[in-house]
Amino acid sequence: MPPLVPPFTLDTAIAKVRVAEDGWNSRDPHRVSLVYTEDSRWRNRAEFPTGRPEIVEFLTRKWAKEKEYRLIKELWAFEGNRIAVRFAYEWHDAGGSWYRSYGNENWEFDTAGLMQRRFASINDLAIEAGERKFHWTLGRRPDDHPGLSDLGL
Repeated sequence: MPPLVPPFTLDTAIAKVRVAEDGWNSRDPHRVSLVYTEDSRWRNRAEFPTGRPEIVEFLTRKWAKEKEYRLIKELWAFEGNRIAVRFAYEWHDAGGSWYRSYGNENWEFDTAGLMQRRFASINDLAIEAGERKFHWTLGRRPDDHPGLSDLGL
């Protein structure tokens, strides 16, 4: 596989999305922060973290709240140094209530392939435990687990 740097091709954009999904499914804020530039700017719901330390703090809080987090990302579009994805993730809160969160992200990368901007729009849907669709051991989604389109999401 060629380096995952812009300008992206279909193959490198798909690979970049999967690498991002794998990182987020690790739920390791420090590991995840390393794929962003030192001064990366985000919009995530109503929060606007800037730079790796704020990203780490944000993700630490996120994953303390969102228990058993499992995420699937899917390429939506790409051009040059930008990629758009859609995603869904399932999680439960401290009280055991389950949610599926849906969203879209727009990403912009520097020439080294680090993400310098991430803009996310997300909606949460309360679900029953029996409605869950993401069933794998915590961590990386297995290659044979269906993606969003395959699951009808």
